[in-house]
Amino acid sequence: MTGKRSLTTYGIAFLFILALNFFLPRMMPGDPLMAIYGDEALVAMTPALKAQLVTRFALDQPLWQQFAAYISTLFRGDMGWSYFYNTSVLKVILGSLPWTLLVVGTSLVLATLLGIVLGIESGWRRGSRTDRALLTGLMSLNGFPDFFLGLVLLIVFGVLLGVAPLSGALTPYSGLSGLGLLLDVLKHMALPVAALTAAYLAGGYLLTRNTMITVLKSPFMTTARAKGLSQKALKYRHAGRNSMLPVLTMTGIWLGRVVTGALFVELVFAYPGVGQLTYQALLARDYPVIQGVFLMVAISVLVVNFAVDLLYPRLDPRVSYAR
Repeated sequence: MTGKRSLTTYGIAFLFILALNFFLPRMMPGDPLMAIYGDEALVAMTPALKAQLVTRFALDQPLWQQFAAYISTLFRGDMGWSYFYNTSVLKVILGSLPWTLLVVGTSLVLATLLGIVLGIESGWRRGSRTDRALLTGLMSLNGFPDFFLGLVLLIVFGVLLGVAPLSGALTPYSGLSGLGLLLDVLKHMALPVAALTAAYLAGGYLLTRNTMITVLKSPFMTTARAKGLSQKALKYRHAGRNSMLPVLTMTGIWLGRVVTGALFVELVFAYPGVGQLTYQALLARDYPVIQGVFLMVAISVLVVNFAVDLLYPRLDPRVSYAR
């Protein structure tokens, strides 16, 4: 019953995202095709292409038929046509999406795991020199935006030390394959991942540390100590496991922030991900691509939140009973 209710909630959110993505351009004054594609695109379009787009999106039909056509085309994988790249929007986005997923996924996992581990250790040693050093350092780091950290890393490791590439995701014309190609990809993604991880590490750390301090005062921890359990079991199996639950809950919310941060970090490192694609689409006023990126990001955040919602009761069965 709980799973069905949760699925219904996310289904409603998904429909809301689709409706928002559909109605926003059509709420603009003027011709819907002009609102979706922009004046410059319409000038460059041939009359045949205009007629094809009007038919595809049912722009000459009532609004409800346009929405039905929009949903139908989306489920067929048709997100529109990019006049700047002269190909389908889905193909354009899928060409850049794997690079962004690689950076965002790695950063999110590293920031979450490091935040949990450091938060557990810091909360366990509350008031110690280690705790004060971690708290001061990560709070200071949290004050800098992700793109600024990216610029600092780029200048230090790319320009001054020369140990990291300045741009791109691959070395041009290298002809690498196998292990050499993998190492080249890791080398290019190291600084973007480091910038995003450093920018979002403090959030997980602070949440885990504060939860850890609260959990250590709980009655079940007193009982666990009375049983003579080892320090490791007390720290990680009992206190740590309960301290990481709020962090997992926040992971889905953080994903949206990390993706947004990745868009700016990719510009700093000229990384060929969705951020670079969005920037080029903005410069070219390629509205279908921008619209498609918004839809993909929103759905990704929704999917991750749903996955976390399913995982949470497995870590803490009390959540299932509370529902």
